[in-house]
Amino acid sequence: MDFGAVLQTNPPSARTVQLAKLAEAHGFSHVWTFDSHLLWQEPYVIYSKILAETNRIIVGPMVTNPATRDWTVTASVYATLNEMYGNRTICGIGRGDSAVRVTNGAPTNLTTLRESIHVIRELANSRSVEYNGATLQFPWSTGSSLEVWVAAYGPLALKLAGEVGDGFILQMADLDVAEWMITTVRNAAEAVGRDPRSVKFCVAAPMYIGDTTDDAVAHMRDQCRWFGGMVGNHVADIVAKYGEGSAVPKALTDYIKGREGYDYNQHGQAGNTHADFVPDEIVDRFCVLGTAADHIEKLKALKDMGVDQFAGYLQHDNKEETLRVYGETVIPALSEHIVAKA
Repeated sequence: MDFGAVLQTNPPSARTVQLAKLAEAHGFSHVWTFDSHLLWQEPYVIYSKILAETNRIIVGPMVTNPATRDWTVTASVYATLNEMYGNRTICGIGRGDSAVRVTNGAPTNLTTLRESIHVIRELANSRSVEYNGATLQFPWSTGSSLEVWVAAYGPLALKLAGEVGDGFILQMADLDVAEWMITTVRNAAEAVGRDPRSVKFCVAAPMYIGDTTDDAVAHMRDQCRWFGGMVGNHVADIVAKYGEGSAVPKALTDYIKGREGYDYNQHGQAGNTHADFVPDEIVDRFCVLGTAADHIEKLKALKDMGVDQFAGYLQHDNKEETLRVYGETVIPALSEHIVAKA
């Protein structure tokens, strides 16, 4: 299993770079960031600095969208970074949430998402593509390689991920929901003649290392409750489209009944007052909290389902310690064990 760290590009940008370097030092393979240009700093600029000061780490957004940038510009950024730093980028993409809603826009439709994935992937892989009635290609790009991973929740978006995604991003660590979504994506891949095992799976959720005293557990939950509020934005869209009797698991849909709106000024922040409706049970199910042993147990269950990467959000007050424990204990426990002498 690979491991990623999910960061916000809050100023100072040097802090984001510092955490990315620390993640690499502790054995993480990926650094992902939010991509919401009004709420936080521009991630692609910061990626260049991260790549310049690390050796192995792969960087990308969790997630970008087709609406806020021209697709050819997005592809050009990836191809340029790959030429500079040697194919160490990845593209997570979805319909759009905070980046479009803060500007009073709306998430794109799935047709637009599908088209954008094709254009970005072809151009960023140094290939030609049809776009707006013209055949386009970067004449300066050779050997660039980019995977495009699709973030999705609803049935039709999961179908799209299976049909066209190099990977699928599930932003929650609920075991029941993960099993349903992985099965749905694999079935969609197989239905269009793809090898369902060729689609990689990333589960992304807050990770917080702490002890099991009542006060410690309450603090971890409060630091990560924002995540249930963020997921609730997408779940509300699903319920509005499909109704409460859809195939979507009730573990995903029932908890938003107490939701009364959302303030994007507090998006992704510990202490988000618009996440008070999220019960403790959902925090525990959606996140990975507790001792190193607790983390290992849950991550092993996800790995057994076929999850290729766990990406842990670090929007809390225990960033460095969580990275340290992962590097020293959690990541080794989920790695292949090789002995010097059999």
